[in-house]
Amino acid sequence: MEYWWVNQNQTYQFEVSGGYMWSPKANTNGARNQFYDYMTETRPGDVVFSFKDTYVKAVGIVVGRVETATKPTEFNSVENQWGQHQTLAVRPLPQPER
Repeated sequence: MEYWWVNQNQTYQFEVSGGYMWSPKANTNGARNQFYDYMTETRPGDVVFSFKDTYVKAVGIVVGRVETATKPTEFNSVENQWGQHQTLAVRPLPQPER
């Protein structure tokens, strides 16, 4: 089991309520991003800490393998249409932690 930290300032509400995390496969200029690459290393049973507004607000457990997927429509953006999708069993914390 591995532990992962994900910054979700702009997408937290969608990803946590939807039980997933999504990231592009590359930057908008096509360059590789190591943080995006880390998502391909997640495995079922890994723990994910969801960070937003300087707090860990939710904790999730990876329940599947990363899959290639289009950007979720709720993100309302056209850049980086293709990315990677990871399904999580995620729960908001009753009291966010710093």
